[in-house]
Amino acid sequence: MSKGKVVVGLSGGVDSSVAAKLLLDQGYDVMGAFMLNWDDTRYTITDEMQWIKDSEDARKVAEALGIPFKIFDFKKKYFKRVVDYMFREYERGRTPNPDILCNREIKFDLFWEEAQKYGADFVATGHYARKGQIEKDGETYYQLLAGVDPKKDQSYFLAQLNQAQLKHALFPIGELDKPEVRRLAKEAGFVTADKRDSQGLCFVGKVNLPDFLRQQLAPKEGDIIVIPREYYDQFETPERFENERQRLEYLGRTYNFKPEDGKVVGKHQGAHYFTKGQRKGLNIGGFKQRTFVIDTDVDKNIVYIGEHYTHPGLYRSALKINNDELHWVRPDLALKPGETMDVEVRYRHLQPLRKARLHQFEDVLWIEFFEPQQAIAEGQFAAWYLDDELIGSGVIS
Repeated sequence: MSKGKVVVGLSGGVDSSVAAKLLLDQGYDVMGAFMLNWDDTRYTITDEMQWIKDSEDARKVAEALGIPFKIFDFKKKYFKRVVDYMFREYERGRTPNPDILCNREIKFDLFWEEAQKYGADFVATGHYARKGQIEKDGETYYQLLAGVDPKKDQSYFLAQLNQAQLKHALFPIGELDKPEVRRLAKEAGFVTADKRDSQGLCFVGKVNLPDFLRQQLAPKEGDIIVIPREYYDQFETPERFENERQRLEYLGRTYNFKPEDGKVVGKHQGAHYFTKGQRKGLNIGGFKQRTFVIDTDVDKNIVYIGEHYTHPGLYRSALKINNDELHWVRPDLALKPGETMDVEVRYRHLQPLRKARLHQFEDVLWIEFFEPQQAIAEGQFAAWYLDDELIGSGVIS
């Protein structure tokens, strides 16, 4: 007896190939579908139409498994929901994560809508993550758990999924590590068994980011200004704070640099092409140590940099998330104003988890790290965990 019908997102890669095989072995009625979200090669590093090769590999895997195969065309909606969002965020001087949006808006929303037309009970992907389920106060809650392979865990990319999306999501390879996935693919004779993992933007591939952004954000020459370490000598730590919020605002403060605070050392072609912590692409010399972007001013079109990774402008000990950009994967664990919670946090994929404390206020959530953190950029997603469960996330403000 079938466990239900599941449509697997076959990407043409090894992970989703093995996901489909495992579901078939477990007794599900399986269908494969390739999501066509992008077919423009003007901004990719290679000129080849990668989606054609990927869709053909996905079709061959479906044939090998003896399952139906379809192509879902989401190009227009992908541009509107993911690419337009990217442009808006970069224009604001923020650093978006399109992969997280891609999962929330495409793989577990549009894909699910389309899958239901074929009678699907579930959708599945080749993500290295796991799903749990608990009963609490008469309610069922679905858990988003880290994949068992710490080198491949992709729970961070799923940090914006909600309970309705998790309910019908399956992650078949979350209990496996990569070598085991490749071994299973070779045993099955899949053409994807030795295929390299995809890289770059979700469904787009490896792109030259400035070239990609120039579609809507025109180049504009501006100054690169280096901020000396002595700049920070003017700031003294207050002896006391009037309240907890004031203390957190101090720990999470950003510096409002002005041109006169440093020295012009070069030119760039658009401040919105840069992000905090960035090292490559500055094209400047004459420094003993590596230089890093410590801030950008998109209104005045200035990129501020600091020398060496220990530069004070790269670090802060707290970040905030406005309530309208706050998401609880586990809504039953959401904090009320005045409450705190000790968690572990990451704000980049595969970044080691950092110990932190959440502080909920009426209008904002503050995350206080136990140690200063490097290159926290507005627009990135912070995600917080209890043990191996990702329970919430939000856009850094």
